Amino acid sequence: MTEINETEKNEKKSISFIEQAIVNDLEEGKNGGRLQTRFPPEPNGYLHIGHAKAIHMDFGMAQKYNGICNLRFDDTNPSKEETEYVESIMDDIKWLGFQWENVYYASDYFQQLWDFAVRLIKEGKAYIDEQTSEQIAQQKGTPTQPGTNSPYRDRPIEENLSLFEKMNSGDVPEGAMVLRAKIDMAHSNMHFRDPIIYRVVKTPHHRTGETWKAYPMYDFAHGQSDYFEGVTHSLCTLEFVPHRPLYDLFVDWVKEEKDLDDNRPRQHEFNKLNLSYTLMSKRNLLTLVKEGLVSGWDDPRMPTICGLRRRGYSPEGISNFIDKIGYTKYDALNDISLLESAIREDLNSRATRISAVINPVKLIVTNYPEGKVEELQAINNPERAEDGTHTIEFSRELWIERDDFMEDAPKSFYRLTPGREVRLKNAYIVLCTGCNKDADGNITEVLCEYIPDTKTGEKDSNRKVKSTLHWVSCAHSVKAEVRLYDRLWKVENPRDELAAIREERQCDALTAMKEIINPDSLQTLTNCYIEKFANELKPYDYLQFQRIGYFNVDPASTTEHLIFNRTVSLKDTWSKIKGK
Repeated sequence: MTEINETEKNEKKSISFIEQAIVNDLEEGKNGGRLQTRFPPEPNGYLHIGHAKAIHMDFGMAQKYNGICNLRFDDTNPSKEETEYVESIMDDIKWLGFQWENVYYASDYFQQLWDFAVRLIKEGKAYIDEQTSEQIAQQKGTPTQPGTNSPYRDRPIEENLSLFEKMNSGDVPEGAMVLRAKIDMAHSNMHFRDPIIYRVVKTPHHRTGETWKAYPMYDFAHGQSDYFEGVTHSLCTLEFVPHRPLYDLFVDWVKEEKDLDDNRPRQHEFNKLNLSYTLMSKRNLLTLVKEGLVSGWDDPRMPTICGLRRRGYSPEGISNFIDKIGYTKYDALNDISLLESAIREDLNSRATRISAVINPVKLIVTNYPEGKVEELQAINNPERAEDGTHTIEFSRELWIERDDFMEDAPKSFYRLTPGREVRLKNAYIVLCTGCNKDADGNITEVLCEYIPDTKTGEKDSNRKVKSTLHWVSCAHSVKAEVRLYDRLWKVENPRDELAAIREERQCDALTAMKEIINPDSLQTLTNCYIEKFANELKPYDYLQFQRIGYFNVDPASTTEHLIFNRTVSLKDTWSKIKGK
């Protein structure tokens, strides 16, 4: 029996109801005091942040209470499954910081499930139905009206066995016959009204090839796989609440008599992770990818784990967000700003500070000697002294943000304007003296004079100014591409909006998506300048572009073509610096 220490007992009041149930079961010695969970993804797409919540529960509980968590792929639908998805799921789990005990597949149990189905037929608990899917759905009745029995419900056992074998022969067309469990067509729970437990699928399986043509349904394979594996706690989302009695019934049927009553998996449900301005259905995400509305599964606007990683989200920030929203018994729409806040908070502690100018105009320090270069020190992260410093160069010609200069400025504008002093970060205080323009009146250069002895750390460095600006040296910076990402959808609840548009206009998902997708979700800036320290960075490194936002190095970035992705802005509202 797993030992629960006093500290854990004292934490009971603050832990989730799922965790409390686990603690209670361990204290009572259920399943021999073991804790075993599983994460059961279907390999038909890439994981998204909603899966991250389930991963943290499944793996996190096993980790916290000295149990084990297995990774089990629900590969019961070969028509939608690919090896690519299996590999991506493994990569995502590892990146989130977890490691499975074993890797299993539902297909590992195909023979056991088949044998169990044969046993049910022999016991008179299952039969072959040759009705169409529409006929079966119609005869199931409604939540307030009982269903009617299938005309095939009382088929002889030997005939059912023969037809079941035929289902797996390859001679039966898809949809021509199914195996149904014989339970109760008048049951108040619709899932008990003789559910389909096997159907014919002729697509070759990515692991078993053409061995099987008859495949188990999820409700039939899930609980039994948990039982075969030794799972003690089957943790899933709220839509499986009405499935739980069927889960328990099938486990009761498959259990051998010699098993102890408490030696069984128990299903517990928690709320899904729903985010505002986010669409997370794998079916809809696949549409976005296939139709080219995004660049791929790892597009930084996607809610996929690989997309969030590419955008610059940290696994620790995602974990902090999941801890903050917690696990409940009711679904809710979480504000995406809560996620962004958690990411911002985590990146503040780990991101390297560098200077980048994304909408440049040249600043000429007219009284600074031509050809002179000073090496200054910039702190890598004020939150972590151990991260040290790096060198930056100061020279006569600098790049600054175009929005940091205004020729005719109001009193509330504290940045560069003629007659105004500002500090250049890590360098000198400068006095703006004017600007140069081209023939069309566009500002081409801002002019200033530096004030000696005001360099950061020198005797007059405490001289009061109302603004500090970032900059990079023209001769000591590198050109880069900067991608400013915004939310992919214009509406707060794209899932409901999508459904409403489709119902009202009787259109497909793609047409509806095009109405609510945000055309400004990506702005690509190609004339940006980053301090040359950027050449030392690696893909996925976490950065803060001072005064602009948090960024990371895109994995496609090279020394010849640097690419940076904006993760989140510095504040809860998106940065006003848009490069316009």
